Amino acid sequence: MQKRPLGRTGIEVSALCLGSMTWGSQNTPAEGHAQIDRALDRGVNFIDTAEMYPTTPMSAETTGRTEEIIGDWFETSGRRADVILATKHSGKGFKHARDGAPITAASIPEAIETSLRRLKTDTIDLYQFHWPNRGSYMFRQNWNYDPSSQNRDDTLSHMHEALEAMQREVERGTIRAFGLSNESAWGMAQWLRLAEAGHGPRAASLQNEYSLMCRLYDTDLAELSVNEDVGLLAFSPLAAGLLSGKYQNGALPAGSRMAINGDLGGRKTPRAFEAVAAYHAVAQTHGLDPVQMALAWCLTRPFLCSAIFGATDRTQLDLALGAAEITLSQEVLTDLDATHKAHPMPY
Repeated sequence: MQKRPLGRTGIEVSALCLGSMTWGSQNTPAEGHAQIDRALDRGVNFIDTAEMYPTTPMSAETTGRTEEIIGDWFETSGRRADVILATKHSGKGFKHARDGAPITAASIPEAIETSLRRLKTDTIDLYQFHWPNRGSYMFRQNWNYDPSSQNRDDTLSHMHEALEAMQREVERGTIRAFGLSNESAWGMAQWLRLAEAGHGPRAASLQNEYSLMCRLYDTDLAELSVNEDVGLLAFSPLAAGLLSGKYQNGALPAGSRMAINGDLGGRKTPRAFEAVAAYHAVAQTHGLDPVQMALAWCLTRPFLCSAIFGATDRTQLDLALGAAEITLSQEVLTDLDATHKAHPMPY
């Protein structure tokens, strides 16, 4: 498994990252542990989680359960040193953590301590803010995004205070690196500017949605990533399972994410199924599995640090892990670009 630099931190992570948001709901603790064992055997060293997980479905009763499952694996396996661990601080609007309060200098140490207890570890390798206090255009909000109500001074003041709080955590040894999620080009530029002015740790990565079917990252954020050494951690690289084809022609597998969460967070549209069919045609033409093709394509992107995938069974896991061994020809890449132009932003 190829390893890639996590920003300028000196940490190296596997090009595929094991996502965990089904552990504790769709997957039992034993299944989560088996996934970790299998992924590490195949060269993965990177696991992504969040204090709000699992999300399939999300509830007050299950919040934090995924971190606990990972913590139990650390305790029983004794292999904490083999894993680069990423987790996230939920923020404004998530009612199951700190009553939906925004991220603040006061909430940061509290959230970190809670995650550390669940994870049964002393240090989090990559600590991320799950979404900006001011809001985000991710999760289909781009269609009517309006930043005109933002207060620039308030945003920069929050960033300044949050970075200083994160620096205190670095000094305490509770975190090694800092990252953002669901952030914009302007927002990330401000975090970097304040860090370079000496206010706290430099953001190492940006975890945003990215796939053949969601390519918002390809312009301004791509430029920022390449020039500032801020790698993309791509979530939903299989478009929440759409690119597997399992939902085509009205199919709704029992226990699947669509069966649990309905419209896949706004991804379920007629144009989405048309796009999936077109991408599957490319895979068939070139003798590729569509899941492996989609993941391998992500790994070709110049700004990609790691692609975060999830699985609910061993077959799905092994199939996804096999993408690391796939090299896409220029003919495949050309066909994928043509398909993107014919089916842009299908949800």
